[in-house]
Amino acid sequence: MHRLNLTIDETLYEQARAVSFIEKKSISQMIRESLSEYITKNSKTKQQADLILEADDEKEILSILANEEFTSSSDFKSKFKL
Repeated sequence: MHRLNLTIDETLYEQARAVSFIEKKSISQMIRESLSEYITKNSKTKQQADLILEADDEKEILSILANEEFTSSSDFKSKFKL
């Protein structure tokens, strides 16, 4: 796991504390679940992020970011002869 340091406003923090107490979950667990749900919900962006994480160099990353249309992983691999 990686450690994150984030800043939120007082009202959101108090709400998170109350919900964490009610649901018997840590605020960290709620944040992990929320991030996971957010990423899963945005499947196009998730697929692009996965391609970026698999990219070998900056040129590939810039190509992925510049492309308005999503290219599937198999098309990307064939285009770049991977």
